[in-house]
Amino acid sequence: MAKKKRRNPILKVLKVVVVVYLLLVLGNLIGDIYSRLGNTHTIAVSDEWNLVVVNRWNELTEDYDIELMELSNGQKIDERIYPYLQEMFDAARAEGIYPIVREGYRTEKEQQALYDEKVQAYINEGYSRSRAERTAKEWVALPGTSEHQLGIAVDINADKSKCSNDEVYEWLAENAHEYGFILRYPQGKTEITGTSYEPWHYRYVGEAVALEIYERGICLEEYFE
Repeated sequence: MAKKKRRNPILKVLKVVVVVYLLLVLGNLIGDIYSRLGNTHTIAVSDEWNLVVVNRWNELTEDYDIELMELSNGQKIDERIYPYLQEMFDAARAEGIYPIVREGYRTEKEQQALYDEKVQAYINEGYSRSRAERTAKEWVALPGTSEHQLGIAVDINADKSKCSNDEVYEWLAENAHEYGFILRYPQGKTEITGTSYEPWHYRYVGEAVALEIYERGICLEEYFE
């Protein structure tokens, strides 16, 4: 009677490991393809400087004109939004809320460095490069696709010696539209904007557009649909 061959348990484990690895690689490839092709809609470039749409599918045009000025803390913004930003900050301070501009205009070089840093942070956590790049894009835009390169978007935090970030975010969410600013990356809109929820990121669009976006509960991309 022929003896049954005994299966090598180590070989069986190795096969399982190989299959799991291949599935992970396939998952990363599919995710990367989706990231590149998943939402490829583009939006026609507006002639109005305050309504230009910049995201991962709509790059900043080379001829976009920026009129920079420097704030007291060294951050830079387009000088055309300064009166409205200052008015908004004054109104907040009158109610005991003390916002500051943490980030304003960024150069392409600065944006690239920020993106590379985020990718490396995810790689250090054990992500593959493709997954790290895909995840980083949800938080940091690639150069040429960041609103910070427009000069009309700002990251707003609190003067923490006087109030909290949450107090500032709450006040902005309720009042920013009155001064022409919108919450650029709302909750539940990541697939449309390409960026995860950021309660600190506000963008100037003008009072009329800001009011409509606020009342309809939409994002900037949806405004142009």
